[in-house]
Amino acid sequence: MSIERYLQGVWYARRPPPWWLRLLSPLYGFLVRLRHALYARGWRRAQRVAAPVIVVGNLTVGGTGKTPFVIWLVQCLAELGYRVAVVTRGYGRSHSRRVTNDVLRVDGSCRAEEVGDEALLISRRAQVPVYVCRDRVAAARAAIADGARVIVADDGLQHLRLARDAEIVLIDAMRGWGNGALLPAGPLREDPSRAARATAIVVTGEGDAPLAPLDRPTIRMQLEGSVLWPVNGGGEGRALMALAGERVHALAGTGNPARFFATLRQARLEPIEHPFPDHHRYVARDLEFDDGLPVLMTEKDAVKCQAFAPENCWFLPVSARFSMAEGRSLLGRILMEARLLDILACPLCKGPVQLVKEEGGAVLVCRADRLAYPVRDGIPVMLEEAARQLQPTDPLLER
Repeated sequence: MSIERYLQGVWYARRPPPWWLRLLSPLYGFLVRLRHALYARGWRRAQRVAAPVIVVGNLTVGGTGKTPFVIWLVQCLAELGYRVAVVTRGYGRSHSRRVTNDVLRVDGSCRAEEVGDEALLISRRAQVPVYVCRDRVAAARAAIADGARVIVADDGLQHLRLARDAEIVLIDAMRGWGNGALLPAGPLREDPSRAARATAIVVTGEGDAPLAPLDRPTIRMQLEGSVLWPVNGGGEGRALMALAGERVHALAGTGNPARFFATLRQARLEPIEHPFPDHHRYVARDLEFDDGLPVLMTEKDAVKCQAFAPENCWFLPVSARFSMAEGRSLLGRILMEARLLDILACPLCKGPVQLVKEEGGAVLVCRADRLAYPVRDGIPVMLEEAARQLQPTDPLLER
């Protein structure tokens, strides 16, 4: 049994932690509190960059649906007209000098071992610039130099050196805080009370794990996927339900392999489970079985297997889904807290717009084109057909 699987059993299967792990947790907690105190008292300074920063992260080790959420968020921001970029450390990449000390912009020629599986996945799915570096401040500045107006920091909650304007904390609905202990006796990177300072708390998937001491509303996010695609890039997709009732090999090298296996069972497949450590570096023999059954994996795994995957290998992409009301509420909260409305541009003239309050709510006014774009439920509607033409003497142009 690997160290990771052993710790997962301790953290989430209610297996009592051994004494030596319990002894280390107070030391870890002291170091976390000390680090926060150094920043709070100004002995270490957070670096602010020349663009709003939205941090997405979690308080536990393991999968919480962070990557699908980042993809959802940056796609929403791009649709509103923002030039958004993602910065990330690039977990799972090799440790060569080139990729650990330099900022690397992800492009079509990059491989997962260079930039990390999650960075490559976000770049392909979200179609926005992604920058990889251990120093996220350097990555953010490189993105801004290339024209980014908004920065989304993937897995940056504990990276205190990068100042942020909004924070989103994700929690797995089934696993919650695990056994409630700090690392290494438990999965917690920080005390759960840390979530109280976040802009929003997003709970992923189905489950009712206790989340005390949270005393504020949370937003529920579902992960949905229904179409399988060939890992080797050839051929067409097929419906997941087409394999209902069949046995399949299921591979998952993620922070929470059980979620992928549960998804397959919910679709009435019979998965033969093959869990791997998070960011596992696959080789061809990992995909080889003698029984001819289909081999299914997550999209995060597939970006590392395309070069050597046989034809019977398929991956299941998943997307974040919110109820319409909660999705709009969450996006509006992020826009307001990160002050993103202040940097929005008119889609016609590309000039500045100004947020103006009026009797019926708020509008974004472009003085150059004399247009008032509506803001509905905190979300700007930057469409010419939705805008109201203003007369030269309209009081909104004077505010």
